[in-house]
Amino acid sequence: MLDLDLLRSFVSVVDAGGFTRAGERVHRTQSTVSQQIRRLEESFGLPLLHRDGRKVTPTEEGERLLSYARRILSLAAEASDVMSRPVSDGVVRLGIPEDFAAYRLTELLSKFVRSRPGLRLDVRCDLSLRLSAAIDQGELDIALVKREVGEAGAMVVWPEELYWVTSRRHPVEIDRDPLPLAVFPLGCIYRNGAIHALEAAGRAWHVAYTSPSLAGIQAAVSAGLGVSILSEVAILPAHRVLEAQDGFPPLARTEVALVVASSPSACVRSLAALLAEFCTAADRRRRALAGAL
Repeated sequence: MLDLDLLRSFVSVVDAGGFTRAGERVHRTQSTVSQQIRRLEESFGLPLLHRDGRKVTPTEEGERLLSYARRILSLAAEASDVMSRPVSDGVVRLGIPEDFAAYRLTELLSKFVRSRPGLRLDVRCDLSLRLSAAIDQGELDIALVKREVGEAGAMVVWPEELYWVTSRRHPVEIDRDPLPLAVFPLGCIYRNGAIHALEAAGRAWHVAYTSPSLAGIQAAVSAGLGVSILSEVAILPAHRVLEAQDGFPPLARTEVALVVASSPSACVRSLAALLAEFCTAADRRRRALAGAL
């Protein structure tokens, strides 16, 4: 194993061009630095320096070692710095649906992390079914999940508005039988809601497009590959909302729930409070806009 003190003295001798000035840099006597260089040369079995009176320059072998020595010393200093930093804030593991990740929370999460240099925030975007399971299994500390109204076990809940949507430019024929759907994979509450509503209304359907990505569903709807149901924030200008007069049945009510794992840390509680405040303000704005229309 390479001795860091020997490498440090070697780099100092090369940079200073001599043993005396190198000793001043590493707080060693000239003779001590000279002995360290000899030990380093003996360990490699190669001469590392040309000694010409007081002038010292690296040999070809010394030049090769010099680049490695600088990198080794730099990594050692970086490791020492990282390991000496306080890590009292620990890790916060957050799960959010994709529409929240894309449209609502990036700035809030960025500010939260910047205000806590000792914190590591791990964010997971996924279907609500999987996020709920991850909370139960201890894999997440906080999650925002979509769910049916009335379920227990949430810190705060907010009502969610869902809409049937089709393409504005390439609309699906509303009387088409069976009706093509663009949906998320099995287990998604939106997928279940669309299928249950259609079956209750006696309408035939088939899954024309499946994607685990919100962007994939949005693109499929925009291209006219199928109708879907989306939350208000996920509807694009390229989409057209389908109303009851278009023959589409009402959708079951859903809600967004803020779920926090048991025994949360102080940072988890702080982030949960920020999320609750943010989502409450967003819901208040939505209600005010709906009342003004």
